[in-house]
Amino acid sequence: MLAIIYDLEMTVNRKKGEPSEIIEIGAVKVSTLNGQPEIVDKYQAFVRPVYTAKLSADTENFTGIKQADVAQASTLQDVLDSFIAWIDAEEYALLSWGEDDKVQFVKECRDKKIPLYWLMNYTNLQKQVTKLMERGKNQQIGLKPALEALQIPFVGDHHRALDDAYNTALIYLHFADRIQLHRNETSDYEHYKSELIYQDDAETEDERLSKSPFAALANMNLPNRN
Repeated sequence: MLAIIYDLEMTVNRKKGEPSEIIEIGAVKVSTLNGQPEIVDKYQAFVRPVYTAKLSADTENFTGIKQADVAQASTLQDVLDSFIAWIDAEEYALLSWGEDDKVQFVKECRDKKIPLYWLMNYTNLQKQVTKLMERGKNQQIGLKPALEALQIPFVGDHHRALDDAYNTALIYLHFADRIQLHRNETSDYEHYKSELIYQDDAETEDERLSKSPFAALANMNLPNRN
């Protein structure tokens, strides 16, 4: 299964009731070549916010993203169209460092009526790495401390989507043979699920589908999902 490791940068809003918006998407594509996982492609795009068109000083200072970067960028729907086209695979898993970025995708896409059919097979890499590194119960290791513990130098700038995704991918490569990629999906009528562990060589496609908690949905009449 193709691994898509992504990261988001968002507006920093301090006013009550002012929603954060995605302003950058970065991702790294990891595929298995000659039996080894390798980074095979990268994706980066700025996103033009629509709720708060002008970036705050806090946003610019925290992310390093400037107004000029997003002023001529496409809105989220168009950027997601290009992101999905870049993935270009039927079988893929989406991984991020912690669940915050996944939650942002779900919330913002629903607010903006953007379909969520593509947001599938989500895996929280931070959770699994924390366990593999034998951290204490209810403790989640940060990206930078994880890199330092593994003696992997950070590449690029912190709080930039592609750089954070790339460094997350370096951790994934270190643990790739022990990371479990999950099968799940997002819908408007139920919360995000994580039910089935993907095992690439252990099962046939028919066997995997027969065990999927979503396989039975194919024959049911359900409301349209975003």
